Amino acid sequence: MSDEKPDVPLLQRREIEARIVGPLVRAFADAFGREETVEVLRGVIVDLARQGGEDLARSLGESSLEAFAATLGRWQEGGALEIDLLERSPERLSFNVVRCRYAEMYRRLGLEDLGSTLSCARDFALAEGFSPEIELERTQTLMQGAPFCDFRFRRVEKGEEPAD
Repeated sequence: MSDEKPDVPLLQRREIEARIVGPLVRAFADAFGREETVEVLRGVIVDLARQGGEDLARSLGESSLEAFAATLGRWQEGGALEIDLLERSPERLSFNVVRCRYAEMYRRLGLEDLGSTLSCARDFALAEGFSPEIELERTQTLMQGAPFCDFRFRRVEKGEEPAD
């Protein structure tokens, strides 16, 4: 049996996961409390995303911001995200997500309250796992009701203090 993962678009993968994880999270929240359950869920999702970032960098053979930017197409597969690219350079990657079918999918499944944890929480950890020299700043998301998500990645020199 092959260790290759099936080539399933990311949006479809997240929907399959949500249809399983959503009811489990609801059941655990009823049994053990919502706050504790979501905290555990967030920890698992962040750990998976960090490992995913490490795996992605390893598969690309580099962990530069340029290499990271080259993976944007995977996030956009099948119209999952519509973005307005503002800047793409070796030092910065800035874009706004103006349509997020992930957010639409979580709403459609009745999981809007978990969408931020299941999806948005991945972004910072993915970048961190990909490279400690990539910093993400994001102040708003469509999932939380903003008109767009503002993704601002920048390359941080070793020893440089991250921006607040």
